[in-house]
Amino acid sequence: MLNPELAAEVTLLPVHDLGVDAAILFSDILIIPEALGMDLKFTDKGPVFDNPLQDARNQLSSLKADSSKLEHVYKALDIIKKQKPEDVALIGFCGAPFTTFCYMVEGNSANHNFSNAIKLFYNDPKLSAQILEIITELSIEYATTQTEHGIDVFQLFETHAGLIPSEMYIERIMPFVNRITNAVRSKNTPVIFFPKGLGTGLAHINYDVTDFVGIDWQYSLPEARALCDNKVGVQGNLDPRILAIDNKEILEAELEKYKTFGQQNHNWIFNTGHGLSPDNKLENVKFVVDWVKKTNWNRD
Repeated sequence: MLNPELAAEVTLLPVHDLGVDAAILFSDILIIPEALGMDLKFTDKGPVFDNPLQDARNQLSSLKADSSKLEHVYKALDIIKKQKPEDVALIGFCGAPFTTFCYMVEGNSANHNFSNAIKLFYNDPKLSAQILEIITELSIEYATTQTEHGIDVFQLFETHAGLIPSEMYIERIMPFVNRITNAVRSKNTPVIFFPKGLGTGLAHINYDVTDFVGIDWQYSLPEARALCDNKVGVQGNLDPRILAIDNKEILEAELEKYKTFGQQNHNWIFNTGHGLSPDNKLENVKFVVDWVKKTNWNRD
């Protein structure tokens, strides 16, 4: 990830091996806290911060942005732009503020409830907002600089939106999200916002927030479409866990369910409802990509 040449090579592997229509930058959402001075290590059990914000009030002053720690990403983007096929879009990305906040406070992903982070979020809204502000400021710089290095689309990943009630997310987190997405769109770069687990809070995702919204697999795609602003496109929402099965007939039957939606909705990006995992099978992912491309969607 820190080696621009290798990061570019990994970014383009799905394009060459699977035939997908876009390449997404190979990086990690936690390089923002790393660029804020937090010591990040990748272990066999996932990313770990040596000194998480367990005592956030006294540690706040230590969070100082060092933009030089993001330079390897920009170099990777330059290489990808030169190497990718012309008809393949390049997607940049960043972790959204709340998810980044959760990792910074918790220190690791072993506790998927992020209990320490949620406790701080509830217990000290003012301090939490200060941390979110710091994350947002550097994320805006990071995202807009990606646009200057030629990304075609930007995706903002809020993997843990579902950890708090949707109305709380809209009230306390969405203002930070809006600042990032609006900054990117001001650079004439469209945005995909993925708030996993937001549920009925999708009703608040309008065109002022994003161009497209990612829908996780827990939510019905037609219901999500009905909730969101009609001007906002949707992305998703195949359950990626089905890509681990052995039976292609079951997989194809699941894909067939999308035909009616795809016929009726032209502003839809077919995708999974979350990232892939190591037990997903390459041949299944290739099967899905080929199926989508060869299917007659009966569009006028």
